[in-house]
Amino acid sequence: MSGLAILIPVALLMGVCGLAFFFWAMRHDQFEDLDGAAQRVLIDEDDEPS
Repeated sequence: MSGLAILIPVALLMGVCGLAFFFWAMRHDQFEDLDGAAQRVLIDEDDEPS
């Protein structure tokens, strides 16, 4: 029972921290261009003519 007294607040704190980081990422436009990163992976820079 005493273990739950420690683990429940720790889990709640981790959840609040994760939510805060998610909102920080949304505010700083980290999720703005998801398709662009997927397309850049497929581009091979060695095949470009010089």
